[in-house]
Amino acid sequence: MNTVNKPLIVIEHLCKSYEDGVVLKDVSFTIREGDLATVIGPSGCGKSTFLRCINCLELMDSGSVTVAGVTVSRRPGERPTPELLQKVHELRTEVGMVFQSYNLFPNKDLLHNIMLAPMVVKKMKEEEARELGMKMLEKVGLEGYANRYPSTLSGGQSQRAAIARALAMNPRVMLYDEPTSALDPELVGEVLHVMKDLDAEGMTQIIVTHEMKFAKDASDYIIFMDKGEIVEYEDGDILFANPKNERTRAFLRHFVNAGVTC
Repeated sequence: MNTVNKPLIVIEHLCKSYEDGVVLKDVSFTIREGDLATVIGPSGCGKSTFLRCINCLELMDSGSVTVAGVTVSRRPGERPTPELLQKVHELRTEVGMVFQSYNLFPNKDLLHNIMLAPMVVKKMKEEEARELGMKMLEKVGLEGYANRYPSTLSGGQSQRAAIARALAMNPRVMLYDEPTSALDPELVGEVLHVMKDLDAEGMTQIIVTHEMKFAKDASDYIIFMDKGEIVEYEDGDILFANPKNERTRAFLRHFVNAGVTC
């Protein structure tokens, strides 16, 4: 676990509800720069909402999110103000996000998928964006696929391209929402390998996943969530070897009983 770098992500008293109930209940935690954290827990426990609140795709009902020194905070019942929405925009520039579905533009080849956001958002010149795009494709092992279209790729290749596109915006933090859940088992490893490489380079990452072996092997922290709460927040080896909470133990037993090696 990283004990030197300062916290890059600070979440305090995060709450989120929808019409059908409470999704996040007073969630607080910190992640240090350069660390990789995985979020595990049963389906419907609030993992994806939690991730979407970190980059304000879902605006919290109350609490605060700080990423790379940019803070978005909201009091209970407070209406979004122009100042708050400006902070949301600033925070999002620090965060890249990769979803279950790849969301690549089908009418553009991979290189132009990656070039588009830097050119439109950052006003980068085309030649500079092209050079950046090739660098990002190389980073995820797709340097030979620049002229290929999404429809010709495997799921693993498409997800790696989605990671390259997010990295092209030079984020301080990468978030992944079940990035391997839609992949065939033999393709999962190539996506997880990219995340491990980014971790070795010092990228701060938070990954919602059901890949228990990856969570155990790669994580600096594991966050176990249940019913909208952080139940345990621990070093990966410790949490898997000696979970303190019965809810955590029951969840991990489910994977062992299902034949998943943790």
